[in-house]
Amino acid sequence: MVSGEPTERPDPDDHGDRDAADPRPAAVSFVTTEHFTLQGARSQTVSESTGRASMFLGAVSGGLVALGLIATAAKVGAAFYAFGLILLPTLAFVGLVTFDRVLQSGIEDHGYARRIARLREYYLRQAPELGGYLIDLPPERLLEMQQLRTGAWQGFLTIAGMVAVITSVLAGSGVGLLAAVVSGHSLVAALLAGGVVWPSPRSGC
Repeated sequence: MVSGEPTERPDPDDHGDRDAADPRPAAVSFVTTEHFTLQGARSQTVSESTGRASMFLGAVSGGLVALGLIATAAKVGAAFYAFGLILLPTLAFVGLVTFDRVLQSGIEDHGYARRIARLREYYLRQAPELGGYLIDLPPERLLEMQQLRTGAWQGFLTIAGMVAVITSVLAGSGVGLLAAVVSGHSLVAALLAGGVVWPSPRSGC
């Protein structure tokens, strides 16, 4: 062996500037697991909202069919008014609680989407070479692309907005039916009383 200058052994902890900036394997595992969990949570919120809205629409459909059968059998008599004044408020209550839960699910889904957007920003920061394959935008911009646009009309296009409109119609119908009974079958009184109830779905779903 030729003697010479002592060879310096590389420091096992020194992997270069890039390796020093790379995240720990545990951090990568945590982030990917969190991303997968958030995706699953978003899927569950959409499934729950769709399921609740479907059950509500099924109840409304069956109730209105039953109301029509009562109207045919009772010739829009006392039995019809009694059945309608029980059925319509009940359906309106079911719609109200459905709207509240669907709106909560929409807000939860929005929060999950925001957290996913922040994780995507982390991916791009750690691996900027993926910018050509992933959308290289800040979380706020990603949310604008993934979520619905804002505006008064947009609230009617969500599941919660649809449930709110149907619930308002049911509540207005119930109030109008009650006003017709009290006023001696006055159409004007029924329309005025029922028209007071108007859908106003909140945004954020």
